[in-house]
Amino acid sequence: MIQRERIAENVYFFQSELYAQVTAGAVIGPNWAVVIDTLAMPEEALQIRDYIEQELGVPVRYIINTHSHADHSWGNCFFPGAMVIGHSLCRKYLDEVGRIGMEEARRNNQSFRNVKIVLPQITFDEGQLILRVGKKTLALFHLPGHCFDNLAILVEEDRVLFAGDAAMPLPYIVDGDIDDLTASLKKVAKMGLENVVQGHGDIILRGEIDNFVKDNLAYL
Repeated sequence: MIQRERIAENVYFFQSELYAQVTAGAVIGPNWAVVIDTLAMPEEALQIRDYIEQELGVPVRYIINTHSHADHSWGNCFFPGAMVIGHSLCRKYLDEVGRIGMEEARRNNQSFRNVKIVLPQITFDEGQLILRVGKKTLALFHLPGHCFDNLAILVEEDRVLFAGDAAMPLPYIVDGDIDDLTASLKKVAKMGLENVVQGHGDIILRGEIDNFVKDNLAYL
């Protein structure tokens, strides 16, 4: 069973038990919900969907992909009818690289036989994209370093940041840049946050954020 935690009112955190403690999130409004990342394993994506739609009683209208990597985006297809939002590079990478990876995964693992790549339909490059969910304001912005397409999502009212893989227990650069990641971590440190949801691992609490950033910068 996927791990689940309520971070703030109508804000939820999910953590995979099947792959690398990868995380996802959800912000719940009165009539619909936003899901942040959809994980890779079909059974866990379906658990998130069932919890939101059956237990919380609202449909998922939007998905935000923090970036294109399989463990954050391959579950998109299990939320039919939801509009997917991502950085323009996320769409490009999923289309060019994700499809190739999916074909290989299907050949090697029957779990992926019904998985399809679903590309972001709404994309942006610079600045912020603002999404209102009930009384919550979600501010989406570019936070690169781990990869060039990484987005972060700030729940403004609660000061909760879903950082994607810009925040991990150990900094890890896949197809990004060390200078970008350094700048992104310094930005996170100045945001006055209550919680940081890492792309993998546990939630970072307010009193832990400064040391987390310092340790990550020292490692880099």
